[in-house]
Amino acid sequence: MPDPVQPSGRSTRLAARAMRLEEILRLLPERELNSLIQRMRIRVDESKRIDVPSQVARSLLILPEARDPGQLPGPTRELLFRLAEAKGVLFADDLPPGLDLLVARGLCYVRQHERGTLEVLLPIAFMVQMRSWEGEDPRGIRSLMSQLTAEVAQSIATQYLGRPATPPLALALEPAWETLINPEALTAQVEQLAPLERKLLRAVEEVGGEVDTEELLELEREPLRLRGATGATPSRRGVGFALERRGLLIPIHPNRHVIPSEVAAVVGAHRRAERDEQRSQIRAFVIGDDHAPRRARFAESPVPVALAMALSVREPNVEVRDGVGTPRSLITRLATRFGREFGEVALIAAISRAIGLWDPSASVAAAPPGSHTVHDLGQVLFAAWRRGGAWDEAREDGEILRSSQESRDASAVGVLREMVLEALPELGDGNWAPWSAISEYLRADSRAPGIARLLERWAARASVECLPLETIARRIALESLHILGVIDLGEPDHDGQPGERLLRITPRGRAYLRGTKASLEPEAGRFIDGQTLRVGPLTKVGQVLALGNFVEVGSVTGSLDVLVTPQAIAHALSAGVDSDAIRHRIEAVAALPDPIARVLAQASAVVGRGEFVETQGFLWVEDNEVRELLRSRRQTSDLFIDPSPPSGLLVSPGVDLDKLARRCRSLGVELMVEGQSYRTRSTLPPSRTSGQHRMDSSQSMSAVRVSETKPPSRRRSTPVMAGIKRPSR
Repeated sequence: MPDPVQPSGRSTRLAARAMRLEEILRLLPERELNSLIQRMRIRVDESKRIDVPSQVARSLLILPEARDPGQLPGPTRELLFRLAEAKGVLFADDLPPGLDLLVARGLCYVRQHERGTLEVLLPIAFMVQMRSWEGEDPRGIRSLMSQLTAEVAQSIATQYLGRPATPPLALALEPAWETLINPEALTAQVEQLAPLERKLLRAVEEVGGEVDTEELLELEREPLRLRGATGATPSRRGVGFALERRGLLIPIHPNRHVIPSEVAAVVGAHRRAERDEQRSQIRAFVIGDDHAPRRARFAESPVPVALAMALSVREPNVEVRDGVGTPRSLITRLATRFGREFGEVALIAAISRAIGLWDPSASVAAAPPGSHTVHDLGQVLFAAWRRGGAWDEAREDGEILRSSQESRDASAVGVLREMVLEALPELGDGNWAPWSAISEYLRADSRAPGIARLLERWAARASVECLPLETIARRIALESLHILGVIDLGEPDHDGQPGERLLRITPRGRAYLRGTKASLEPEAGRFIDGQTLRVGPLTKVGQVLALGNFVEVGSVTGSLDVLVTPQAIAHALSAGVDSDAIRHRIEAVAALPDPIARVLAQASAVVGRGEFVETQGFLWVEDNEVRELLRSRRQTSDLFIDPSPPSGLLVSPGVDLDKLARRCRSLGVELMVEGQSYRTRSTLPPSRTSGQHRMDSSQSMSAVRVSETKPPSRRRSTPVMAGIKRPSR
């Protein structure tokens, strides 16, 4: 692996932020930069006006794997996705698996951080041109920038560069990324807009953050309508184009315009502040009455089930292919095994795959998700669901990968999720609330009609059934959030409406929404008996998944219990796992109890040694004199391995059975194979006496008779065969 980037005087002042590609290449030592040029066979032209790092950057951006990570191996691809989700900067205690290939190809760079950890950097230019993957926010700025046409990308790059942008556009878009991904800089950018531009941006956000071209022209009151093959096209001088060139409104083929999620969060801040009075009225209605349920279903953490499923899919008989949905047979088998409902297992499976928990590289605790603790994994699963790239409640089957490649277009359910999550802290903060109160809160939101219209258009494009807005919101609140451990569900009391559900936000859910860690007692893993290991919340996910070769999944209620049985240890030892490796992996989770320590000590004890000798076979000879005869005589001594075990002789490699039988028979020893005397296939050579050697044709043709009266000629004559005339001269 190439040497990492060494911190210099200029690099130590940089904070943990994404860096531009040319900036990273200029920080490389000269020796490492030359090694990269030779390794990638980059042609450097000294006569060009741009320097060597700029030429290297342009050569790296045209690599196929820089645009399509699907060409990379599994662990390398998952690491690249985790880097992009971390906005290009990832801290690790050790080198993550798959990083060597990314560094060798010039896609990632490593440097030593001040805290003693490694800082893995993914340049911005690679992030803005990577294709989208499952688990990513389909409305995020990174996903939308990767879909830009050359014309739109050039206009955005020119706006933030302050000069005309030149190819490659990925390098030119780096300043735009730095502004749009920074909340403070983005807020300042929105405040600097002209009044008409700000009004149009808020109007688009009010209708769900997505409009088609006709609606955009109506909102900006543009009288001119330019129509092409795909319909109306916006004017290049209108208010919409002013937002487009700033990256605040991204056009999507063929006739859609979307506000990125980061921009919508800034633009919608004023609307959330204006609704405080309405929230207080609904909250007073909830608090004014006692809505305590008779029975309740308290939400559990999805982490034990997610870890148990990740351990189960590592079994040899389980196969899950990349890019396709999880097999229904597997989900049914896991649901039966862990005693959970089919929908719950399907949701956790889709989110677990989106964060890379099922990938083999997750068993290494050097990079996400293996570097997360068990306690933090719940928030990671919630964040993956909130991004909306893996699960969509607007579909009958929520998993995105189960749909065909052509119909994986994301719906506007992400906006509806945010509306539900905005209502929870106000309506259910420690109190039970009926679903009717939250439904009223959603209907009062000005974005509800626009979202319903967007869902209808999406259903027509994806050729699926369009569900009502309230049905989707109910699935979000009462199914998905309950499975993720955010909402408790209760049955209504006697005075409640029939069929109406009650819900309450959990302390875990409040911590997820605030982005903080829930209160936790420092508890490590421990053995509750001689075989049952209870995984603690401070244990890393990679350390838990590393136990998969020699443990059996036990209980998944409340916490994850795994069984370390002697049978499982014996099976792992027979599969080639070292006993010391088993000991170290278990000790990383909990202290070893005496029964397991004794089993491992017995497995690692050496009672004797045996030497493997490659042999062709074994010749069983009971007579000592005959055995000594075969071993010592010159004709057969080279056929056997010396020393051989008692009562027989080991045949040397490469000696076939015919050769062995002939040599032994020359000494008067006959070979018996399967109870029968072995006969060699070779035969005696034919006799060479005069008059008996004939040609092969003599069996079917008669010989030519020579007259007895004519004396034979002394000259050498040409043989003549019957039926063939001699040619005339």
